[in-house]
Amino acid sequence: MNIKTKLVFGIGMLVGMIILLVALSVIHLQILTALDPNGTEALPALNRALLWISITGAICIFTGLSLLIWLPRSINKPIKTLIGGILEIANQNYEKRLNLKSNAEFREVADSFNRMAERLAEYRASTLADILSSKKFLEATVNSINEPIIGLNIKREILFINNEALNVLNLKRENVVRKSAEELSLKNDLLRRLIRELVNPSEKKEPLKIYADNKESYFQAFYIPITNQEPDEIDPYGLGDVILLKNITEFKELDSAKTTFISTISHELKTPISAIMMSLQLLEDKRVGELNDEQEQLSKSIKENSERLLGITGELLNLTQVEAGKLQLIPKITKPIELIEYAIKANQVQAAKFNIQIEVEYPETKINKLFVDSEKIAWVLTNLLSNAIRYSKENGRVIIGAKQEDDIIELYVKDFGKGIDPRYHQSIFDRYFRVPGTKVQGSGLGLSISKDFVEAHNGTLTVESELGNGSRFIIRLKA
Repeated sequence: MNIKTKLVFGIGMLVGMIILLVALSVIHLQILTALDPNGTEALPALNRALLWISITGAICIFTGLSLLIWLPRSINKPIKTLIGGILEIANQNYEKRLNLKSNAEFREVADSFNRMAERLAEYRASTLADILSSKKFLEATVNSINEPIIGLNIKREILFINNEALNVLNLKRENVVRKSAEELSLKNDLLRRLIRELVNPSEKKEPLKIYADNKESYFQAFYIPITNQEPDEIDPYGLGDVILLKNITEFKELDSAKTTFISTISHELKTPISAIMMSLQLLEDKRVGELNDEQEQLSKSIKENSERLLGITGELLNLTQVEAGKLQLIPKITKPIELIEYAIKANQVQAAKFNIQIEVEYPETKINKLFVDSEKIAWVLTNLLSNAIRYSKENGRVIIGAKQEDDIIELYVKDFGKGIDPRYHQSIFDRYFRVPGTKVQGSGLGLSISKDFVEAHNGTLTVESELGNGSRFIIRLKA
């Protein structure tokens, strides 16, 4: 029975009972009106009328109350059943089914609900299978990577970790997956270092020395932030981080072999170069005999090239000291002006050759003294001033000076040459790098060694330059 039939039936029942009650009342009223009020039949007739009217009224009231309870309940019951089914689906219980065949209005809704539940169950089964398949594929991919890799969520919990990482960290998979990396790092020094670097990254990325594969190995850590890249997301948000350890042991060994080779060859070259220089001095001695113009020109060329070779071997020896970690500093109290005067004296001949005027900027106010290895810092200033002279135009000028701001002393060298493209401001401090298009000869090691010398004193070496406006190299050291 549908709702419409129920309403018609209920209302019809009430209307019929009311009509019956009214009809009985009218009939008995006519009977009572026809009787003599003082007659003996009047009182029994009145009692019969009241009895029938009372019985009919009671039936009407009972029928009305029954309909009042039954009708809303019969309508509300399928609605509650439907709501319950929807809540079950919302709770991912896709096995829920509805049986409302007794209700015509809700029969079609129940059938649609059951079909939807079946589709959702099928989709869930297929999706779950896809997710499990993707998860297994991801795990297999991660474990196939030969480099240690660790995946963390936004709460720093380990989501995945491959066998290489477990081997390096000396951990077991069941003890780390879905566990807090910060808590695990309390008992694992290597993991603690990785997490500390992830939270507070440092500018200088030192390789990690780890005992792996039955030998000391070197790893470079890379920290890759994972962010949401959905196109409909206006503000992407972080999902976690991936830590990748790249094994650079092979490169370290090659680098060590290269350093040893350079050191050996540099020492070997110094002896014949010194012999050539000594022979030149003997040739230039007046007691040996006068040289003609052509011989003097050849002697001068040999001397210049020998000095250049000697400079290159000296730079290579300094480089090997830095790379081997054998750079020894002998600090002493030094005035900044003494370093400047040393650099000027060392470059006087070169400046005179190109007619370059060297200007000194030094404040009249007192500058604090430096506690540095004066030989190393003087070498840096000499190299910077030499570069400034070489990259300046003839009859130009170069400025060398110093100033103090708070407890920081700046030593600087400025030239007015063609300047350096901003793209190469960082690259010029790399070993063997030369700015494209540079015609001035050089080994490409001077600035690299200079930067290493300055950073060994916990200082910085930077450049300020624009094309066409020259360059200004600045050494900052703590007073």
